Amino acid sequence: MSKQIVGYIRVSTAGQGKSGLGLEAQRASLARFAEIEGFQILAEFVEVESGKGSDAMSRRPQLAAALAEARKRKCPVIVAKLDRLSRDVHFISGLMAHKVSFVVAELGTDADPFMLHLYAALAEKERQLISQRTRDALKAAKARGVVLGNPNLADVRRQAVASTKANADSFAKNVAPIIREIQGSGIASRRAIARALNARGVATARGGRWTAVQVGSILQRA
Repeated sequence: MSKQIVGYIRVSTAGQGKSGLGLEAQRASLARFAEIEGFQILAEFVEVESGKGSDAMSRRPQLAAALAEARKRKCPVIVAKLDRLSRDVHFISGLMAHKVSFVVAELGTDADPFMLHLYAALAEKERQLISQRTRDALKAAKARGVVLGNPNLADVRRQAVASTKANADSFAKNVAPIIREIQGSGIASRRAIARALNARGVATARGGRWTAVQVGSILQRA
């Protein structure tokens, strides 16, 4: 008899594709792990969030829903990589207080809560060191007389426009598979798709509720 488990996938509007942590890549990773280890994925919860700001639970409704489902089923939550839960060790510690076990496909079933804390702490320390080395390098460059930043306002505007477009395209790429799943269930109109997205707790790029116009925009971009 298969062991039961709840899947959680988190995709970000920033830098998708570069990390190999897109929606389909995570889904495939969970499916492979479940097949090898003899798990049955009972439900899948998909979070689309920017990754900016603190990783407060209030910004992660799908994670809260996954935890609730796992408690109801008395089974663990599975993620592809530890940072799909969070990149913050304190957030990881807070999750442990929910009395729900977590399985990280990348680390295997032997990774207990102590090991998850340890991996999270090491990752956080590495980011701090990288950030400090970057600040030191910029400080040294400035001391050598290197002009930092771009004084050309037109260039700054172009970069800002390009960044905004890239984020919008990335968000559309992340949400499009969810919309296709909804369409595959027989829901066709954009208004009905918007209602389905809101029911699933999937937020828009600005963290709001979906409308038919926004669904149409995503479909055009995708």
